[in-house]
Amino acid sequence: MDPRKNPYSPGAGTPPPELAGRGELIERAAVSLDRIRASLAAKSLLMVGLRGVGKTVLLNQIRLNAESTGILCVAIEAPENKSLPALLAPPLRAALLKLDRTKNVGDKVKRALKALGSLAKAAKLKYNDVEFGLDLGTELGLADTGDLDSDLADLLQAIGDAAKERETALALFIDELQYVEESQLAALIAALHRCAQARLPVALLGAGLPQLIGNTGKAKSYAERLFEFPTVGPLESTAAAEAIEAPAQKLNIKYERDAIKLILRDTQAYPYFLQEWGKQSWDVAVRSPITLNDVKQARQRAVAELDASFFRVRFDRLTPAEKRYLRAMAELGPGPHRSGDIAKDLNVNVQSVAPTRASLIHKGMIYSPSHGDTAFTVPLFDEFMKRVMPRA
Repeated sequence: MDPRKNPYSPGAGTPPPELAGRGELIERAAVSLDRIRASLAAKSLLMVGLRGVGKTVLLNQIRLNAESTGILCVAIEAPENKSLPALLAPPLRAALLKLDRTKNVGDKVKRALKALGSLAKAAKLKYNDVEFGLDLGTELGLADTGDLDSDLADLLQAIGDAAKERETALALFIDELQYVEESQLAALIAALHRCAQARLPVALLGAGLPQLIGNTGKAKSYAERLFEFPTVGPLESTAAAEAIEAPAQKLNIKYERDAIKLILRDTQAYPYFLQEWGKQSWDVAVRSPITLNDVKQARQRAVAELDASFFRVRFDRLTPAEKRYLRAMAELGPGPHRSGDIAKDLNVNVQSVAPTRASLIHKGMIYSPSHGDTAFTVPLFDEFMKRVMPRA
């Protein structure tokens, strides 16, 4: 069929043509934001899940919905090696300047801008990656101590005061939140806690790998009282079938029932893989309905595409020792696996590979679902490791 009309969209954070099975979570976030804007008690949401489940897509959709209701939104993605002040300063500046241009703006917005200027000036001495122009002015004694815990709390409180004055809310949207360094994550949580205590309209909506739950708990013991941690996983079978069938039906294309069953089995209903299988099935098929045989042919193309992109970009970041560790995990199956069993397959003791395991967790390749257990953060990665590193 015509590839120009192919409706499927596999990609990093690319919105799917049919956002199936996520309506309840989107509404849950909307309710939380509306309550926070109204100075009512509500928890912020930190979504956790493996790669390829659509966390970024969900975060973006929730943000777009919030912006449509007039909420002031700041969206960032946390890379592995960048400080929180360097991430937050530019988009917060843009958001506050936007608020400053509204009619009848009060002094609280201007004070928030000075607080941001003070924090940036102080942080520039502490974090080498802060490259923020100091054109906002400062205020003596406001967010200028150089201690991130204190300064970030002052800043978010000042922004919260300004947002409340304008009858709106500030919503921070942070993707890949597991990469924020523990002390900086602690400062962010403490700042949000102060805002919550003062009933100021400031919220955090984040997304990250499963280790994010443990990271927040280590950063601040009271984190579980500030946040909800909804798990984003593979789709339920009805929603997964809808994600494949609905985009095609809009173009008067149908699937055989057995073809849908095979797609769901091969992809395990993970949203990213559903899009890849849908795209390849469309390109293989010559007419409607798309058949079981079309999907069987598309499977080879889908796997080759994943191996060359989705899996490969993660594999190429690994050291030889890390690759061997993951290959040993793959030999044991999808997981999770006991750390001792992985070490046994490598014919080494557990302590000797502990640094490798820690490095893989830091890189977001694996996580520990429970003490002593290890699992892949990327679905189907065990099968890829067997293809890319076959054993004799």
